[in-house]
Amino acid sequence: ILPAQKRQDSLPILYVRGSYYDVGYNVGRTFCGLIKTLIETHPSLNNEYLPIYETPEGKEIYDRTYQCVNKYYPHYMRELQGLSDGSNIPFYKLFLLHLDDVLPASVNQRNQNGCQGCSSVCLNEPHNEILGHTEDAFKEVLNNIFILNAHITESEPEEKFTAFCYAGLLPGYAMGFNNYGLIYSVNIIGAKYLGAGKLPRAFVARKLLTADSLESALKILRCKGSGIADAMSINLTFLNQAGDRLFHNIEVSPTYPISNESALSVLTISPGEVIFHANKFLRLQLPECEGPLVDSSNDRHKTRENHILTDSKSVNELLGDMTHSRHTVFRNSGMINTVAVGIFNCNARTWSIYMDNPKTSDPIVVLSLDY
Repeated sequence: ILPAQKRQDSLPILYVRGSYYDVGYNVGRTFCGLIKTLIETHPSLNNEYLPIYETPEGKEIYDRTYQCVNKYYPHYMRELQGLSDGSNIPFYKLFLLHLDDVLPASVNQRNQNGCQGCSSVCLNEPHNEILGHTEDAFKEVLNNIFILNAHITESEPEEKFTAFCYAGLLPGYAMGFNNYGLIYSVNIIGAKYLGAGKLPRAFVARKLLTADSLESALKILRCKGSGIADAMSINLTFLNQAGDRLFHNIEVSPTYPISNESALSVLTISPGEVIFHANKFLRLQLPECEGPLVDSSNDRHKTRENHILTDSKSVNELLGDMTHSRHTVFRNSGMINTVAVGIFNCNARTWSIYMDNPKTSDPIVVLSLDY
């Protein structure tokens, strides 16, 4: 096991074009070192997922989920196979990462989700239309991240997107944008009861990179015929929409009792409004796992009350806040670290990415949101 990593002021960007398999293979080949490091050190994978996978019950849940994903998203399974072949990491280990807590939750009948999770803010003010996001993860993820600019020629229509990625995971499970003007961020939510044999949120978030409208995004998240396996919150807007700027926060979760369609709650953030969302349900009335994830979310929401949000500087100050005694918005120590901060500026059509606290550092890169 490697020693704790120092935060690096470094963010690789890979441009790749080809089939789903080609894209996965080239990501795996390019970032095999990062992927290997994360696989070797990931606490949940090594301490929970792999031991459960070796049990008959765990293998049965793995197989059911594999069949479901292969039915609805066979192209993303080819992409993941390419990632496996390119990085020389066994497919089952990468697939277990995408199952996240579905395996332990299904075996133990309830979600044990810890305190990892992100914070997002949508500010909809004149000349300050901002989506800001902290990407928070296990400290082992620190520096094992990259930006992927992908053009998938196999699909119809072809996929074009730019996404912030974790080593070993498909793109989509963090923040990014596509050629239709979609910009979005993901916050996990700890639903108490998860769906074995359903579509894991990591694959649903990958599909979200194809959305060309709010309607198509909702159709993707609804997962009709299967339902989503685990919960998340999506914050999004479309840069090219007609009329006033509208942001949307969408809470998506497996239903309880579990059914074959996701539960959705959509909130629209109109001009003059703002929303802050961490890692708990704000609207869906569904059982939620109590504990560190909800406690952390409550503390971050209390911190948000101390900030008046008017422009990008005030958003940076909120997302860089480290004042709370227990759970800060920007996390720089402990089990969970903020591995990056992204600021989407709809007016400037830019995506600024910070590798350190946005209050006290400059972005390492500012990407254009234009295709």
